[in-house]
Amino acid sequence: MLMLTNRPIIWIAVCWIAGIACIGQPEGYAAVGIGLMLLFAAARLSERTTTKLVLICLAAYLIGGAWTYVTERRHETELLDLAAAADGTYPPVTYEVLARGVVASPVEIDGDSVRFRLLATSIEVTGEAASREIKEQLLVQLKLLEPSELSQIQRWRRGDDAEVQGQLELPAGPANEGGFDYRRYLNGIHHISWMLRTKGSEQIAVEPSMRVTVLSLLGRMDVTREWLGGLMDALYENKQSGYMKGLVLGINDDLDPDMFRQYSELGLTHVLAISGMHVAVFLAIVHGFLRLLRLTRERSLLILAWVTPMYVLLSGASPSIVRAGIMAIIGLLAARANRLKDGLHLLAVSAIIMLAWNPAYIKDIGFQLSFIVTAGLIVGVAPVRALMPKWRRGKMLLDAIAVTIVAQIVSFPVSIYYFNQWNPLSLPANFVLVPFISFIVMPLGAASLTALSIWPVAGHWLANVAEALNALTFSLVEYTAAQREWQTIWAKPPIWWVALWYAMFAIGIAAARSLSISRWRTEPEEAGDAFGVAYQATVPLAAGLDSAVRALRRRYRLLILSALIGTVLLLSFAWLPDRFQRMASISVLDVGQGDAILIRTGEGKHILIDGGGTVDLRKPEEQWRARNDPFEVGRKILVPLLKQRGIDSLDVVIMTHLDKDHIGGLQAVFDSIPVKAIIWNGTSNATPDAKKLLQTALALHIPMYPANANMSWRMEEGARLDVLWPEPPLVLSDVGNAAAKSLQAMPNRMVPVETLAELPNVEDQNERSVTLLLTLYGRTFLLPGDAGRTSELAMLEHLRTSCESIIPGGSERVYPPTSTTTGDDSFNHCIDVLKVGHHGSKNSSASEWLAYWRPAFAVVSAGKDNLYGHPHSDTLARLAVASTGVWRTDRDGELRFAVTPQGEMFVSWSRKKWKKYL
Repeated sequence: MLMLTNRPIIWIAVCWIAGIACIGQPEGYAAVGIGLMLLFAAARLSERTTTKLVLICLAAYLIGGAWTYVTERRHETELLDLAAAADGTYPPVTYEVLARGVVASPVEIDGDSVRFRLLATSIEVTGEAASREIKEQLLVQLKLLEPSELSQIQRWRRGDDAEVQGQLELPAGPANEGGFDYRRYLNGIHHISWMLRTKGSEQIAVEPSMRVTVLSLLGRMDVTREWLGGLMDALYENKQSGYMKGLVLGINDDLDPDMFRQYSELGLTHVLAISGMHVAVFLAIVHGFLRLLRLTRERSLLILAWVTPMYVLLSGASPSIVRAGIMAIIGLLAARANRLKDGLHLLAVSAIIMLAWNPAYIKDIGFQLSFIVTAGLIVGVAPVRALMPKWRRGKMLLDAIAVTIVAQIVSFPVSIYYFNQWNPLSLPANFVLVPFISFIVMPLGAASLTALSIWPVAGHWLANVAEALNALTFSLVEYTAAQREWQTIWAKPPIWWVALWYAMFAIGIAAARSLSISRWRTEPEEAGDAFGVAYQATVPLAAGLDSAVRALRRRYRLLILSALIGTVLLLSFAWLPDRFQRMASISVLDVGQGDAILIRTGEGKHILIDGGGTVDLRKPEEQWRARNDPFEVGRKILVPLLKQRGIDSLDVVIMTHLDKDHIGGLQAVFDSIPVKAIIWNGTSNATPDAKKLLQTALALHIPMYPANANMSWRMEEGARLDVLWPEPPLVLSDVGNAAAKSLQAMPNRMVPVETLAELPNVEDQNERSVTLLLTLYGRTFLLPGDAGRTSELAMLEHLRTSCESIIPGGSERVYPPTSTTTGDDSFNHCIDVLKVGHHGSKNSSASEWLAYWRPAFAVVSAGKDNLYGHPHSDTLARLAVASTGVWRTDRDGELRFAVTPQGEMFVSWSRKKWKKYL
């Protein structure tokens, strides 16, 4: 065991961070506290520490938890009565209010969307006699009505006084299991409990404040950043400008979303975030200038410490840059006093300071990655480098390799925990591009920005060089990211898995460090260590000690081997988390006003039916409303959910029809996740989204099979998929009847479409929706897409026979009443679950249709507050007459159905625990 007294600040920081991280879960807080007490008790009994340090560390743990608790209570909403009335209600409760306060953040403008934080000091709720005096932050979201409003809003600054008239509402929670929790994000990191929505700039009155406050001073800093961003716009063209502003100034508003996605897939987004490397380059440039002025070392260090906070503020003051700035300031002042400690001490002190200022930093991904990667590099590079060959000429190359490997190892668990992906090509990409961008492109960008004001010709010349280098970088990143076969997808691992990963890393690094130290005694000449030579020359019992040291080296090698084996086992668990899971499931995802259904068979096949999509209602003359990074269902909701659940490929994607609210999100799916086959209604459509999606499928060589009634697939034991509609398409390949054939054999039984030229163009796609009957371990799910009354009656005419002849024993099932059912247990049901057609429109789910299928439960996939009024009251009334319980995605979020091999069915909605149905 190491002497704890050697690094007391580090142990204090560890306990401080642990107290802050665990306070949110009382059981975990108590368990970690007991564990620390036992650890320090063992260290004290073995005389590895002192009683004083033990007490200080335990106090740091307790104080960290208490400080976080007090901070969170202090930032709780002061509108508790409004929150209690609004939370969990349907439809969501909103309040008409007039809020007064101060603009507390830079004003973000993206198309017709404007956002800023308002530090409210008072609020008037419509219907209440008096205003409420409060002090809390509100997130203001303004939708512009006219392009002329932009000029007015561009003058708003942080620190200005503001009055906002609008609707006060609680932020939305996660709509899908494991989905992004916007409410938790705003409340946990930014201490924001409410959103204030309004339309039109006339609803907001903003006036410059005459007071000198911290916010007003930061507003002046925002003006400076905007001015610098304008200079970047003058130097670089659009795409390059957004990239260089992010790289040099930390302004990511204009960064191209597709470029960011490519960098993210290669694990290169850290080069676009201002961090320690940027601080180091900035200080190196300033130090070089100070040396030209022949300033003394002490004075130069003091000036560098003073200018560092200015650079931190100019670059946006993100957690990673704040961490780097604090470490730089402490290190510079310590060097000036000739008391420079090692990097871990600087990192520990900066963590204590940042979390004392704002404990919510602990929940920020940038904060976590910054500290974890920095700590990993400090403790891990030297031991890993010591295990590598000792080349004299290739020393710098091996150093860079060691840094890249360690950075990838320590960032890997955080990356798959939050982003669920890792690309092996990120190793060479980081090795080549990080030093290239950090030491060449970024300094060139900073130099071009500086030279523009002094010597414009030189500034543009440097910008031209940077643009040429950027073009090379973009081409390399685009080519590397296009190698889709290298991309790996990982399910979100449990937190204990992350802890064990770092435990294996710590064991391996400790053993590697001890192994490298032991070489002093057995291989002094090879190690090149003067101490080792002197040791063997002066110790009489060197031979005996060498034998003991060699035994220790064998032990260290065994520890390294054990850490490697443990790491391989962890990787195996993370890669195949549900390898032995035999439960089948079907999830009706909440994608707003659209459809997306995910199916998992008992043997682990994955089928996606539709992908949702956002319908663009903008007119051609309203292109000014277009946003740089618009909300897109596939990229923002669907793909992250699929990745989080570890779905690294889709066996089949079924497109019921080509309307945008069903296929809009599939473009992102095709771009991100391998798809083995596509089934669709065999038609084409004139809309740009449909054409692009079909062309993308052909370009990716995904087999596409037209579906028609009477086709069926026995995917595996207990899983069957029957196509009930549409009728044979107008132009049809020789697909034959694949009844009772496995899904894997489908390409051998059906002829895929190889060209779009012969496909019939069908504008009204709803009545040609692919209608499916899914059977999982005897449980039945009817999925009709957007089929309306016309298609429903045609299908009934086509079926002719009774429901029981199609689904034997269906009417024998009895279901217990729930809050979503009518409570009538006497009604005989034929199928288990019906996905209501066309989002519950008035012209779907006809009485004849419901009488034929007699579903026990129904699911309506519709968007909250949708413009169409779905589900229609008439449709809900018909479902009630049919004694069918109803769930709705707009009210209940994602609906999940799980079926055991024994035929037991469990249901979960509103992210609640599973409920069993016989």
